Amino acid sequence: MPNNYRVFGGTANPDLVRDICEYLGAAPGQIKVQRFSDGETFVRIEENVRGADVFLVQPTCTPVNDSLFELLIMIDAFKRASAHRITSVIPYYGYARQDRKDRPRVPITAKLVADLLGRAGTHRVMTMDLHASQIQGFFDVPHDHLYASRVAIDYLKQQDYEALTIISPDAGGVERARAYAKRLGADLGIIDKRRPSENVAEVMNVIGDVAGRTCLVVDDIVDTAGTLANTAQVLRDRGAMRVLAFATHAVLSGPAISRINESPLERLIVTNTIPLPPEKRSSKIKVLSVASVFGEAIKRTHEESSITSLFA
Repeated sequence: MPNNYRVFGGTANPDLVRDICEYLGAAPGQIKVQRFSDGETFVRIEENVRGADVFLVQPTCTPVNDSLFELLIMIDAFKRASAHRITSVIPYYGYARQDRKDRPRVPITAKLVADLLGRAGTHRVMTMDLHASQIQGFFDVPHDHLYASRVAIDYLKQQDYEALTIISPDAGGVERARAYAKRLGADLGIIDKRRPSENVAEVMNVIGDVAGRTCLVVDDIVDTAGTLANTAQVLRDRGAMRVLAFATHAVLSGPAISRINESPLERLIVTNTIPLPPEKRSSKIKVLSVASVFGEAIKRTHEESSITSLFA
């Protein structure tokens, strides 16, 4: 690769930044991020980036507001340092679950964050497994939507699960689950559920035959794990032989870990779009790295070559 590109990272996921740079054979860019005593964020770029093709890696994960505003401040700093192009690489795009106005007097935060990124000065955005595909249309700058399925399916094929059924945890995830089922040669099942309030879901029915099957629940996010634990229990009650799950983004807030450990779920496979601190680790959780996907996307974007093959 030419030398006029730089990969910088915020404080949200430094391990992923390091792994991406290792894939690219490049050193992470030098940047200083610190907090004033009142909580304000200070950023200083510690190398010349005039005319450079800059990639900022920062998932907007916990603490969500701090991570988001840190990214906005970094974008502004690089804009004022005369970077040629600024690409915001956001492995986990926070606020994505509020993607439509489904009730009176509620915001559409997925669009608000997209607007903030554009106004801050980013020229391009790169994300992975958005909560809803329509969010791609919220950006007024070019947007690349990558998928964790590349690394997930490679891993799942190595496990050689027998009598595999891919389970969509709700109607909105059927397209994702069908794509996994097609590539793994598996059957498809769907959970019919209702959500009486935020972070609360009730399983109403299971569509498809799961008796005697290895069921793999596929989702984009696992947050409090209440839905996942309930789904695993219902599938076992319906005769499933084994229940596993894959979720790209391991938010794992509140009682998530205890729910996972106490549930009949055998294994939860996640990626490193969000870092897992020690208190969020479990013997049931397997973490896959998506550094190669982002690294290859960054490489091809800088070289102005196609990244279509990374969308599958």
